[in-house]
Amino acid sequence: MDLESRVATLQSELDSATPSSLSKRSHDPTSWLPSKPARYTLESHQFEISCIAFHPLYSTIASGDQGSAIKIWDWELGELERTIKGHTKAITGIDFGGPKGHTLLASCSSDLTIKLWDPADAYKNIRTLSGHDHTVSAVRFMPSGNLLVSASRDTTLRMWDVTTGYCVKTIRGHLEWVRDVCPSPDGSSILSTGDDRTVRLWNVSGSVAENKLTLFGHENFIECCVFAPPSSYQYLATLAGLQKPPPLTSTSEFMATGSRDKTIKLWDTRGRCFKTLIGHDNWVRALVFHPGGKYLVSVADDKALRCWDLSQDGKCVKELSGLHDHFISCLAWAPSIVKDKDKPPANGEAGGSAPEVQIRCVVATGSVDMALKIFAR
Repeated sequence: MDLESRVATLQSELDSATPSSLSKRSHDPTSWLPSKPARYTLESHQFEISCIAFHPLYSTIASGDQGSAIKIWDWELGELERTIKGHTKAITGIDFGGPKGHTLLASCSSDLTIKLWDPADAYKNIRTLSGHDHTVSAVRFMPSGNLLVSASRDTTLRMWDVTTGYCVKTIRGHLEWVRDVCPSPDGSSILSTGDDRTVRLWNVSGSVAENKLTLFGHENFIECCVFAPPSSYQYLATLAGLQKPPPLTSTSEFMATGSRDKTIKLWDTRGRCFKTLIGHDNWVRALVFHPGGKYLVSVADDKALRCWDLSQDGKCVKELSGLHDHFISCLAWAPSIVKDKDKPPANGEAGGSAPEVQIRCVVATGSVDMALKIFAR
């Protein structure tokens, strides 16, 4: 685009952006996107940061590094709360979750173990899960909170009972290192991916995991995979050429993957890649859907964060370049707060009304530069 037409476009955008429409947009959480500068740049790690996770309720974020340290921060105040030691090698994955009313922190490591820590008891290590034969690369709580799923360089996925620490399922199918795993919001399915360049959708609701779908298309190792939230179905259905979006009750309709081939791919449950997002100049390392459903956010080894607008054919509408001084290894969006989930219906009201969801406009990135950055409205 030449300079003159670019200026004309920007001028018309300015003209149409009345003060009231601008203030509306900036206060609408569904259209908020991270901007520079970061609210906080948190520094204390002595090694590169490999993983981060937000607490589901509090203003707490955990980060793990390539040494063996996990750090707990208050992202609202920008303060380090504590450093947790226990693993003997690099921390590769981290997640908050667990049984209702008792949030736990899970971590996994190149030391072949998964550890559970109790935030209510000064992050005491309450359990160590052993069974993988090589680096455990990712760990995620299942939505029920009683199960945990892990991915490993030993080519397997494992499901664990959080209460007993026993492995309840070993899932085989991948031919190489499994780098990432993501549970569906209802816990019936999991998505996994890695060095065999496949993305696999598993039904885990039965006693044996069933490989429902295997997706092919990336030209290099795949670093990350994520299910699209139902809030994004209206946009993804249009992108995928569907007449109408799938029901919001269905939780594993669309998926996104990021790869070392520098691309992001969007998939449907028929195994079709219906969109490839091109723009990053290096390995794509992490993806997160905007809770409002309209955007997909990505980070890569090109030190940039990109926001892709799913309502505009997946166009990149925002790029924060030079966000960190080195590769960006991880990205997280603070989970939305669900209000009045279990409140009984008031007099004369029908039960089962949709709970009110409050989107939190907080995003975090972690990098090989050892810094954790917090972006907040």
